[in-house]
Amino acid sequence: MKTKTILAAIALTLAPTFAFAMGCGADHNQQASSCKAGTSWDADTGSCKADAST
Repeated sequence: MKTKTILAAIALTLAPTFAFAMGCGADHNQQASSCKAGTSWDADTGSCKADAST
């Protein structure tokens, strides 16, 4: 019983670490919704650019 408790405690301790690691990396892309008003996401340059109509 003690072994199962220790293994469960280790699993619960490490679970958030693995979940965090799965979603964090250097290859994250900026989303269009994070551009300011009057700008839109330009995938070629990887940045927000002013809209052509403004």
